Amino acid sequence: MGSLIRRVRVLCVDDNEDSAETMALLLGLLGFDARACYDGSAALAVAAEFQPDVCLLDINMPAMDGHELAGRLRDRCGGRPLLLVAATARSADGERDRTTAAGFHYHLTKPVDIPALLGAITEFAGSRWGPRPESARAAAAS
Repeated sequence: MGSLIRRVRVLCVDDNEDSAETMALLLGLLGFDARACYDGSAALAVAAEFQPDVCLLDINMPAMDGHELAGRLRDRCGGRPLLLVAATARSADGERDRTTAAGFHYHLTKPVDIPALLGAITEFAGSRWGPRPESARAAAAS
């Protein structure tokens, strides 16, 4: 993954502050530029300045749930690519249908499977910026 992930900005939104902070810290340690927010209003304010590439959103939040937040973030992204990842304790097919209908690209059940999240982000980054040159792959492998 090397230099590819360093260009990816991730916004982690969860009303459980420990969960949001832990995910942002972990992603930061993996080389991402990650920030944490604890509610939809704060996420919209941070996103306006931060311009995330990826939003990892808790679905069950008070005031503004993850479905509504996803729509608002998408509406405000100015047409640039935005990967929306739902993070929820609910895994029933109906819940997956709701996140898909809300525009999420992925539905991950908590606790979030980190390799699945990294795979989604890497796939998104590769489609957005294209494959790295062979010389960059060789440098990342060493």
